[in-house]
Amino acid sequence: MVNQQQDVLSRKPGLHSMTGFATRSGADQGHEWVWEIRSVNGKALDLRLRLPDWIEGLEPAARAIVARRVARGSVTLSLKIARQPGAATLRINPDALKAVLDALRVVRDEARAAGVETAPVDPVSVLSMRGVAEESAEDIDTAPLRNALLADLEPLLEDFLHARAQEGSRLQEAIALRLDQIEALIAEARIAVENRREDQARSLGDNLARVMAGAADADPGRVAQELALLVVKSDVSEELDRLQAHVAAARALLSEDGPVGRKFDFLMQEFMREANTLCSKAGHAELTRIGLDLKTVIDQMREQVQNVE
Repeated sequence: MVNQQQDVLSRKPGLHSMTGFATRSGADQGHEWVWEIRSVNGKALDLRLRLPDWIEGLEPAARAIVARRVARGSVTLSLKIARQPGAATLRINPDALKAVLDALRVVRDEARAAGVETAPVDPVSVLSMRGVAEESAEDIDTAPLRNALLADLEPLLEDFLHARAQEGSRLQEAIALRLDQIEALIAEARIAVENRREDQARSLGDNLARVMAGAADADPGRVAQELALLVVKSDVSEELDRLQAHVAAARALLSEDGPVGRKFDFLMQEFMREANTLCSKAGHAELTRIGLDLKTVIDQMREQVQNVE
């Protein structure tokens, strides 16, 4: 088994996907086998083992090895094993052997009484008779076989982790591209905010003039305060600043080693919250379009993040 230091060293830097597959075949101790491991995304580590129960201690040892190397995902580890041809252990069934020999003795005695000569019985023929010799799993010392299987599990996991790292590299590129798109949309939104400011000032001036013309007793100061409050409520600078901060946080996660999928899941919620607020406060066609584009890109990135370990 590998120790904790080897586990850390064997992990490739960068993102790892929760999707992966590997298979490996081997033979030793009179047996031949095929290991197979596959995984898909999951909220935590869900490890399912499909291993023969007659190999003592194999399942807990295999579970510990995989759990130490894999942090998240729905993982299925299976093993198909069979004896190699000619390597079966035979066990003599005493009752069946006695019954066969008694029957042969009766046949021999009856043949002699009838004056019929019989040929000597071949022991191999006796062993081939039904029930006389049986394959025996109980006679096998499973400890050497278990050790051989666990030794073969290590390179299987290396192949599996390599596959998850390769898929993780593709995820990293896709997420980085989405972050670039989000940052570009933030820049567009800041320009749209400036354009909206001019339209807002003109619109507010026109509305104020209509209010004052239709209500001679209206308090100009009070009206101005209400209009100013509307301007404050429509301010989206904080949302854009937080979106920019989220982009920086996501890029920092991309450079981290180790499982970061849970952190990314939380960050995607924060991205979408700011984009929704931006759309609700936009009040401007161009800014609304940008907010909707942001939501689309964020949702695309969320789909990629769901596969990150």
